[in-house]
Amino acid sequence: MSRTCSRLRHQLQTNLWTAKRLWPHQIEKTQAKSLEALSVQYLFSVPLGDLLLLDGKWYVTHAGLLRLAQRRRCSGIRVQQVAQFCDSEASRWVFKATLYKSSSSKGFVGFGDADPSNTSPLVRGAEMRVAETRAVNRALRKAYGIGLCSVEELKWLSGSSESNARHRPQGASYDLNGSNNGQPRLRDQLCLLIRKYNLDSNLVKAYAADFCGTQSLKEASRERVESFISHLAACAKESRDSLVCRLNSYAQPEEVKS
Repeated sequence: MSRTCSRLRHQLQTNLWTAKRLWPHQIEKTQAKSLEALSVQYLFSVPLGDLLLLDGKWYVTHAGLLRLAQRRRCSGIRVQQVAQFCDSEASRWVFKATLYKSSSSKGFVGFGDADPSNTSPLVRGAEMRVAETRAVNRALRKAYGIGLCSVEELKWLSGSSESNARHRPQGASYDLNGSNNGQPRLRDQLCLLIRKYNLDSNLVKAYAADFCGTQSLKEASRERVESFISHLAACAKESRDSLVCRLNSYAQPEEVKS
C-alpha cells in the first residue's frame, strides 16, 4: 500500500512540475487541484501528453484516452460508418463507436462527425479519419466517465474559429494516413515543426520514441506519432524554452577521447 501511495505521489509531483514548465502562466490553484484529481482518478500523465492545458482548462488527448482504456483492460472498440448520414462527394462523414469495457459489457456508444464546415483546411481530405477519431474519443469518455472534452474535438484543432486561432499549432496538418492526398505526411509535419522552432532533430526523435513508448520512432503506431506531433506543436507554441530544456534531457553525454 505504501509503495502504491509513493508511486502516486511521484506521479502527482511529476505532472505538476511538468505542467508548470509547459504552462507557467496558466497553472494556478484551480488548475493544480483539477490536475491532482485527474492524476488520482485516471492516472493521466502530463509528460506523456495525456492532458493539455488551454485557456486555463484541461483537455484530454486521444493518446491519453487510449492509454486509459489499456490500463482499464478495455475489451474492444467497434467502429462503424453511419452510411445514411455520409456523403463522400461533400466530404461529410459520421461514425459510431461502441466501446466494450469487458466481454459481457453491452457497450458505450459515441458518435463523431466531420465535414469541411467543422474541420480546419489543414485536414482537407482527412475528414473521414477525423470523424472516426471523434467517435472513438466520445465513446471512451462516456465509458470511463470523463467530463473533459478531448483535444481532437476542439475548434482550434479541427475548425477555423478565429477565437481559438491563437492555439492552432502552425505547420502541422494532422493528416493521419500519410498518403498523397494533398496533405503533408506525418514525417513531413514533424520536419516542419523542427525547422519552424529550430529544434534538434535527434533529440526530437528520442523524445518521440519515449513519448510513444517504443525503442525507436519507426516502431511507433500512426496514432501515437500523430499524438506526439500534436503534443510537440502545443509545447513549442506555449514555451519553446521549456521544450528545449526537456529535449536536452535526452542528449547523450559525449565520450571523452584520450
